[in-house]
Amino acid sequence: MNETQHLSSQFEGDLNHLRTSVLQMGGLVETQIAAAIAAYSSGEVGSVKQIVETDRMVNDIEKAIDDDCAHLIARRQPAASDLRLVFGISKIVTDLERAGDEAKKIAKGVRRICEAGQMPAQYGTGVRHIAEAALGMLRQALDAFARVDAGLAQKVILADVDVDTEFKSIMRQLITHMMEDPRAITTSIDIIWIARAVERIGDHAKNVAEHVVYIVEGRDIRHPPKEAQA
Repeated sequence: MNETQHLSSQFEGDLNHLRTSVLQMGGLVETQIAAAIAAYSSGEVGSVKQIVETDRMVNDIEKAIDDDCAHLIARRQPAASDLRLVFGISKIVTDLERAGDEAKKIAKGVRRICEAGQMPAQYGTGVRHIAEAALGMLRQALDAFARVDAGLAQKVILADVDVDTEFKSIMRQLITHMMEDPRAITTSIDIIWIARAVERIGDHAKNVAEHVVYIVEGRDIRHPPKEAQA
């Protein structure tokens, strides 16, 4: 193997390490979200501490990936599609970290509700439904990244509309509930914050999918022109 081939092999190894680290981080965030959804459904708050501890691990991996991206750019000076991959990964891990933060908010909201003697799940299945939908979006977005599949990423982007619509429906239901029974205001506000965190997880999954499209096709589709949104 000559020097050029050796350097090329090392570079590919660095890129593969980055890809693996992103998927590892994504797996941890998926675990956080799934645990938060389970706690919401069961009222079992024992997992909250573990969710918070997992969030620290997610933060550490994000920092390590950011460092690896910076070092790879400095050492290898990647061009074209390889540079898009590194930049895309840097953005993906930011959204994954923020999705993990939202899972932590859900878990802490569940704990507050349970400590007040209430069961979160008694406020309807809507929150759990959109939470499972948002988690499914994140899984698909990570799958699209692993497969380098822009078509699958586009499906994730379209799915965010349904999550947003259901979130607005839950908001209307909870506001009506608070108006009819003022005693439910405190708990309903906690549910609203949980639903909002779920909706944000969907947004971050959509963002990850948009970054995948950028990596694969070189198109930045995050902010379409207004006429395209009409």
